[in-house]
Amino acid sequence: MDEGTIFELFDLSGRNALITGSTRGIGRAIAQALSRAGAHVILNGRSPDALAEAEEGIRKSGGSASVSCFDVTDAASVYAGIAEIEAERPIDILVNNAGIQRRAPLHEFDDDDWRELMATNLDGLYYVSKAAAPGMIERGRGKIINIASVQSELARPGIAPYTAAKGAVRNFTRGMCADWAQFGLQINAIAPGYFDTPLNAALVADSEFDTWIRKRTPAGRWGDLKDLHGAAIFLSSSASDFINGQTIYVDGGITTVI
Repeated sequence: MDEGTIFELFDLSGRNALITGSTRGIGRAIAQALSRAGAHVILNGRSPDALAEAEEGIRKSGGSASVSCFDVTDAASVYAGIAEIEAERPIDILVNNAGIQRRAPLHEFDDDDWRELMATNLDGLYYVSKAAAPGMIERGRGKIINIASVQSELARPGIAPYTAAKGAVRNFTRGMCADWAQFGLQINAIAPGYFDTPLNAALVADSEFDTWIRKRTPAGRWGDLKDLHGAAIFLSSSASDFINGQTIYVDGGITTVI
């Protein structure tokens, strides 16, 4: 195999990628990465203004992008949004990224916060995947990447519901593989460690926690959003055609040490 052929394995030219929750943070970083690898990216979120800004950013960097505004927690909105996308272009790659965090000790956790967290982090993944999979199955190919977390494997005080949701994402990835790999789909997960994102802004600003993370992580730092580009492109590309049901931890080594 010559060098050109090897690089072609990672080329996403001609493929269409839907990334949920992609107006900022991890979702936007992944959209930028897939765009730079040649994919047309379909940005998703609930704010038309934020979507327009993100789309402009992709296009200014030379990429191809469009938007689809729907709420992943609303099944009817999801099914209508996916149908509209599929009527225009096939979804080759789906990145289930939309997610929220709520922090409180478990004995003080608000029931409404529990429902909102599960609706976004787990129900939304179910709705979007269920809506996108039939087209992929019909075409006999498709890549689904679920965004899990180090909390799929670990727990910390104050985030038990988030840990429960992300643990479910990891196992749902396996279940999706069990049902859909036979149709030519590859379903895997990326589990980011502690990244400097808007979702973690309060933690980054906490000097005590910042020091703890740097000491606790073998790499000695917070993750930079660019650190996710390689895993996202790999799992979206032909290079990962025989990888299925796996979770890749992009965490600077934090899950490997005590």
